[in-house]
Amino acid sequence: MSAGRVFNQDEKVKLTQLINQGLSTLNEIETLTGGLNDTVKAIAEEMEIKPSVLKRAIKTAYKSTLTQTNEDHEELVTILETVGRAI
Repeated sequence: MSAGRVFNQDEKVKLTQLINQGLSTLNEIETLTGGLNDTVKAIAEEMEIKPSVLKRAIKTAYKSTLTQTNEDHEELVTILETVGRAI
């Protein structure tokens, strides 16, 4: 078994700060995601829309990928029509 790297004091301080900031950030993300999910669920229920559709709309808007999403959907429809599985 090889010996692990030994970090100097400055590196140890930087790593400790990074890990602590990372944990804090991930905790905040988890909290915010939970709140967003609750909001999406409530609005979806109120408007009789699937929560997954609202979440997809949010992600598409965030990534600004509506054009690509539409192109992908058109290709999907074409494939399904080709194999006789279009609804």
